[in-house]
Amino acid sequence: MNVIPPALARLIADLSRLPGIGRKTATRLALHLLRRPAVEARGLAKSLTELHELITLCSTCFAFSEEDPCQICRNPGRDPGLVCVVEEPGDLIAIEKTSCFKGKYHILHGVLSPMDGIGPQELKLDLLVARIRREQVREVLIATSSTVPGEATAAYLIRHLHANCKVRVTRLAYGIPMGMDIKHADELTLTRAITSRQDQ
Repeated sequence: MNVIPPALARLIADLSRLPGIGRKTATRLALHLLRRPAVEARGLAKSLTELHELITLCSTCFAFSEEDPCQICRNPGRDPGLVCVVEEPGDLIAIEKTSCFKGKYHILHGVLSPMDGIGPQELKLDLLVARIRREQVREVLIATSSTVPGEATAAYLIRHLHANCKVRVTRLAYGIPMGMDIKHADELTLTRAITSRQDQ
């Protein structure tokens, strides 16, 4: 006998498809929503519906936005000569939280993965080159992750940009995280920290 009503079971199944949400967490969230007033559930449903109705991709940097171009691309206070290339919109959000980057962005929406059918065209690399030429970009900061796919994408980007543009290409520095004892760092992290050292 199934003690979970079908409507609740459907919600649990839908929630458990979200990244990082297992069946237990999905059940807890669904039960929480059921205990809350119906107006809150309708508000949540409205917000979910509006995600695809109101949000689109910026035609310049490919960030999620309700306007095109997005706020960052329209902002005259941002440096148009400096473009940061990131893998996902979440990376843009993380960099913006630091308040130290004043340039603009190009979001890849993934990394090169030939086995998954993701090549240079899917990452809009030709549009990046055209933008560099059109906007007279002087520096491209590559801020891909230090995973194997992120490193492969960065290496391809560096070769592609040097072959097609006269632009300075930089990478995020890698090093020892704050609060980490040096003896606990792996060899690759220590190597990068040493080679990325800066004058003080």
